[in-house]
Amino acid sequence: MRIDGLQYANWSEKIFHQLREGGVDAIHVTISYHENFRETVLNFERWNRWFEQYPDLIMKGLWASDIDVACETGRTAVFFGFQNPSPIEDDIGLVEIAHTLGARFMQLTYNNQSLLATGCYEAEDMGITRMGKQVIKEMNRVGLVVDMSHSADRSTIEAAELSERPIAITHANPYDWSPALRNKKDAVIRAVTENGGMFGFSIYPHHLKDKSDCTLESFCGMIARTADRYGMEHLGIGTDLCQDQPDSVVEWMRVGRWTKETDYGEGSKSAPGFPRMPCWFEDNRHFGNIENGLKAVGMNDGEVADIMGRNWYRFFADNFGSQTGR
Repeated sequence: MRIDGLQYANWSEKIFHQLREGGVDAIHVTISYHENFRETVLNFERWNRWFEQYPDLIMKGLWASDIDVACETGRTAVFFGFQNPSPIEDDIGLVEIAHTLGARFMQLTYNNQSLLATGCYEAEDMGITRMGKQVIKEMNRVGLVVDMSHSADRSTIEAAELSERPIAITHANPYDWSPALRNKKDAVIRAVTENGGMFGFSIYPHHLKDKSDCTLESFCGMIARTADRYGMEHLGIGTDLCQDQPDSVVEWMRVGRWTKETDYGEGSKSAPGFPRMPCWFEDNRHFGNIENGLKAVGMNDGEVADIMGRNWYRFFADNFGSQTGR
């Protein structure tokens, strides 16, 4: 079983075929960055058309059991998430509506301070806000997973402690392996995993040691060390694959509507666009390289299977339904 905890590709029939060629049984797809509620609904609508157009390749995922159906029918189950709480605007009632539409993850921040928490790019981390505490409770109730991938340290630790259900960091890497601003320090990963949460390893080059030149051995060795430190059962893959996206998209991801100035995020003025992916993972057909790399650093077949999908499957099964049952 192969499950990817986060992608934001420029979706097309080509990529849907590549998902099948790579044996990807389920993916968590970003359906909103800075969109408001109405704009996000239009993105759901676009995906509904794709489900109609390519029913032999993809299907909508709502529950872990949908992954079983996808495996049985040779398709990829697509689960949706938000990288920003903008789709719920300032209305806590939209949390349940978002879950009803099909959202299963929501980040409390995307780099900046939000109404709910502090992003990892802010100079001061004020932690979870008054509204954030209420939204976490509501997300717990309906089965919308709290995702802190782009959040600051204090906010993430507080979210892990406040949430009655496990939270996730769907796409990042340990800071002590690669000190990118978006990667996570020991105390953060420990807070998430000790409270039953999941940590997804990112292959986005700005999160990698040596960036685009990161080796498969280095990446898989890092995963093995992380498993030794925090426990194998809390780890998965969240590639953060942004395949076939034009550079204008990464500029929009970074600036949204919050600034008129250029923001290079994890890039730079000399390299403002999407970075080159490492040669061992350029698209969804290359998941086998990760499996082989994990075995090469000493993991057994069961451990590799946990990292590649079984841990995400169990997490989905435990956390997508309401607290009172669906």
